[in-house]
Amino acid sequence: MTQNLPPFPAEQEREIRLAQKGDRDAFARIYRRHSPRVYALCLRLSGRVACAEEATQEVFIRLWQKLPQFRFEAQFTTWLHRLTLNHALNYLKSQPQLTPLSEEEAQRQGAAMEELQLVDRLLPRLPERARQVFVLHAIEGYHHHEVAQLLEIQPGTSKAQYHRARQLLQEMLI
Repeated sequence: MTQNLPPFPAEQEREIRLAQKGDRDAFARIYRRHSPRVYALCLRLSGRVACAEEATQEVFIRLWQKLPQFRFEAQFTTWLHRLTLNHALNYLKSQPQLTPLSEEEAQRQGAAMEELQLVDRLLPRLPERARQVFVLHAIEGYHHHEVAQLLEIQPGTSKAQYHRARQLLQEMLI
């Protein structure tokens, strides 16, 4: 059975098709429309503004390269989210192990995250793996077996890290 997707907004489809043909202005419009969400996901996963900025730039470089492969068989936002998630996780794997931020460092990072909710401002203070599991499960809505596949861990580890993240966040909120 074929799933019927809602019609693609005509203007958005036109921009994507133009960008697929190399139109840089169309790609710039795509960037402006989608970069805030890409950046937010990268920031939540990394907990570091500099990492999020670099990962976001790399996602859009990758998008420029992969855009001709987009076939309008899924929503563009879904396709871009998956591209972002895969790239951000690979980017973080290539970085040296990041330690949780101190309270002072987290407050400085918080200035860049002012528009995000309180929990988002506390995320950088979590240990890296606990933060990644929490973002993927609680914020992005992945099931533990999916989180386990994405992070190359066991589902039980995902559940344990999620519990750890929730516990730490609750302690920070007290």
